[in-house]
Amino acid sequence: MALRHAALLAVVFLATSANAQMPPQSVGVFELETRTVPRTIVEPGRAIASAEVEIRPRVEGTVTEIVYSAGQPVEAGDVLFRIDPSTYEADLRAAEADLAAARASVQEAEAALQRSEQLLGTGTSQAQVDTARSSLEQARATLQSATVTRDLARTELERTTITSPITGVAGFATVSVGDLVSANQADALATVTQLDPIDVEIWAPSARVLSLIEDISSERVEIAESITATLTLETGRTFDAEGQMVATSQSVSETTGSRATRFRFENPRHVLLPGMFVRSEVMLGSTRAIIVPQSATERAPTGELTAWVVADGMAEQRSLQEIGTHEHGWIVTDGVAAGELLAVDGLANLAPGVEVQTIPVMLDEDGIVRDLKGADTPGDAEAE
Repeated sequence: MALRHAALLAVVFLATSANAQMPPQSVGVFELETRTVPRTIVEPGRAIASAEVEIRPRVEGTVTEIVYSAGQPVEAGDVLFRIDPSTYEADLRAAEADLAAARASVQEAEAALQRSEQLLGTGTSQAQVDTARSSLEQARATLQSATVTRDLARTELERTTITSPITGVAGFATVSVGDLVSANQADALATVTQLDPIDVEIWAPSARVLSLIEDISSERVEIAESITATLTLETGRTFDAEGQMVATSQSVSETTGSRATRFRFENPRHVLLPGMFVRSEVMLGSTRAIIVPQSATERAPTGELTAWVVADGMAEQRSLQEIGTHEHGWIVTDGVAAGELLAVDGLANLAPGVEVQTIPVMLDEDGIVRDLKGADTPGDAEAE
């Protein structure tokens, strides 16, 4: 029994001695520095037509022709529908006849007034001259009314040809040839949508907007002269045009707590269609911050972002405050400082206060850790 106890003590002693002689854990580190980086926000958005018009008739009649092809581009002024013009042609002819009669009446009244003025005092009284003058004024008023009636009849006839007020793409017709339509009816005959350019409405939480305003006020962020946005489509592909900011709403949604901003994009191939959802990255300007590689960080279920730094040969876990991403790293504004050593490799089994041995490394353009002494060799360490 005593012999077994002595053997156990010997094993514990040997194990303790071995642990005491184990070298500190090696970790790859690099020195943090403050950089000027783009200040961006990534938010959801939805495409909206920059202009859309519902086509409705302005006169009553039977549709005699549907001129356009659905889904094809149309220019402003292109004919879309024609309505039977026969009634309106007859109204115009009648109005033109009434106008001609009114003009003749004016000429007759002018001649009568001229004769009365010439004969005044020689068989014509002043009362007769006044009556002739009054008749002329009535004839002129009738002429003006007839002119208005003629113009209205001409306008009504022109309205039997329905054109597109904007350049865009015409949708499906909701009527067929032979259908009876009425002036300003509730149902549109078709819709013309402008797809190039197209707008994208982007929503940002009001809290984020307030935070950005504070950063601008404190000069932590320098706003660019032109605020632009890029889009990622639902397929994951980047849209090949950059959008310019058009306007920002002056209210916050009561349901989502977000504030909308519109950007306009060139869309010549009609890749973006109204209603499509996209992910947008808005370039606001620039800020001074520290870039911490994403591979060197962990995010807790609570959302807290942490990383390991080495100070005085000991590992320390830091809580980071980030405002977005740049390339392969987080844009960090609080939690670490320039000049500190960030652990990016050999992070397994690290614990606060553990003694470590640092090995200088670097990150390549893909965010992969490379040994400074052998950056091009196959045995280089990679971020865990």
